[in-house]
Amino acid sequence: MNINSNLYTFGFASIMVIVVAALLSITALSLQDRQDRNVELEKKQNILNSVKESFSREDSEKQFERLIKESVVLDFKGNKVEGGTAFDIDIAKELKKDPKDQMYPLYIYEKEGSKRFIIPLRGKGLWGPIWGYIAIENDFNKVYGAVFDHKSETPGLGAEINTNDFQKYFEGKEIYNKKGEFVSISVLKGVIPDGDMHSVSGIAGGTITSDGVSDMLYERLEKYLPYFEKCQSELELEEMKSLLDTTQNNNDSIQ
Repeated sequence: MNINSNLYTFGFASIMVIVVAALLSITALSLQDRQDRNVELEKKQNILNSVKESFSREDSEKQFERLIKESVVLDFKGNKVEGGTAFDIDIAKELKKDPKDQMYPLYIYEKEGSKRFIIPLRGKGLWGPIWGYIAIENDFNKVYGAVFDHKSETPGLGAEINTNDFQKYFEGKEIYNKKGEFVSISVLKGVIPDGDMHSVSGIAGGTITSDGVSDMLYERLEKYLPYFEKCQSELELEEMKSLLDTTQNNNDSIQ
């Protein structure tokens, strides 16, 4: 065989491509379970980070089971969907559906009698998808914490959304204004005035990514309002019933 011929060169190259491709495929398949496991643990870790619970990836599973008291799936009316598994829902796939056909996962964190409602987020940045989790206090208005991440935003600019310096701005912000209207939280240019409960300072040079975070928050949070309103109504009924029971007991004592 003439090893200097074009036929030999092309044949050798083709065989090497096939061999390398086969080896890569085998390696990818053998590592798939481990990769899926790492993704699962990282997701649990990020959910806990949104409520300021920081654990290693290895410890996140045990702590997730301890602190996340309930995981529910909601429909567009805020009703719980029976048989759904919140953790397995792919937000990227859900966003491709009509809002009325989507399923909305929600994680309920509880510690020392206090609850937080954790909402998964998904949106678009400058170069690719952005995502995260935002935790709402049990008043269904105030933000307790937030975590954001990205696939390919510009380092030093849009990529800064996954830093603590940016994420801490959301703590204590509110999604309703004083009139009780939903306004979400906006990421804006410049310094935010004191007392502005619905805006945070954007990232210098990362305007498009900042706008993506604003759009993501509005779009996702709005879908959970029906559930929040139902919960608020239930709390008001419980408070009214408790007040009536207390009044009745006082009257019985007087008699």
